Amino acid sequence: MKFGVIIKALRTRKGWSQEELADKVHMSRSAISKLENDQQTLDVPTLMRMIQATNAPEVAVSILYGMDGITILQNIMTAF
Repeated sequence: MKFGVIIKALRTRKGWSQEELADKVHMSRSAISKLENDQQTLDVPTLMRMIQATNAPEVAVSILYGMDGITILQNIMTAF
């Protein structure tokens, strides 16, 4: 599964810039950009930091249950 669009949706749902998310998860803005554009592989610890920072535990549950990326994205966008 590609997580770039999911990361971007979580970030934009909070109204954060890439820089703001980067600060919250202790990464560089360029690393966030690469993740959002699927140019860098996302590891589980980083994904969990992003989920915690954006207060989106439903995303972790959806991934664990094998929900497809489109459904996860739709749920993120309609949650608020």
